[in-house]
Amino acid sequence: MVVAVHHLAAAQDVAAIPTLITVLGYNNPGAAVAAVDGLVALGQDAVPALLEQIDGYNYGARAWAIRAVALIGDPRALPVLLETAKGDFALSVRRAAARGLGTIDWAKLPTDQAPSSQQEVLDVLIGAAQDPEWVVRYAAMAALEGLAKALAEPETQKPPILVCLQQAFHHDETPAVQARACKALEALGELVDAMN
Repeated sequence: MVVAVHHLAAAQDVAAIPTLITVLGYNNPGAAVAAVDGLVALGQDAVPALLEQIDGYNYGARAWAIRAVALIGDPRALPVLLETAKGDFALSVRRAAARGLGTIDWAKLPTDQAPSSQQEVLDVLIGAAQDPEWVVRYAAMAALEGLAKALAEPETQKPPILVCLQQAFHHDETPAVQARACKALEALGELVDAMN
């Protein structure tokens, strides 16, 4: 099955989108990875179908679909990513959504909508930084870094990002989350300040 999905994905044919989405629901991680790769390669053409067909019952399929829309970075996925990162019961789905919030291609959103949308993302990521599951907090650290690099209004939105990253760096109970916060601070040129 994995080979067949690889061939289907390699065709880069929009007609394959429904089949690639169906594969996300199978209990076959190799096939799901190939399907995600194919959907990501199709880019924006795959987003409407992915958003329409996100499986509310199969959390594995939902996680793969969220991962695909996150990798595409299309702002049309923002409502789904925001809602999912806030409260999906499955940690793998929350993790994928939180990470996806840091990979939005803000250039595809009208300029006047970016600041308010980025504020919504920031609010959700600050909440995700307190998630009981460390993998979600880790994803939030990565997403905060991505968001900080793309801010439309950095003078007002960057300070709370830095505070959140610094708090995780100094106080998170999980060393991996601390390390990811450190990496984000370093990438943002703020590590020296965080060390003090």
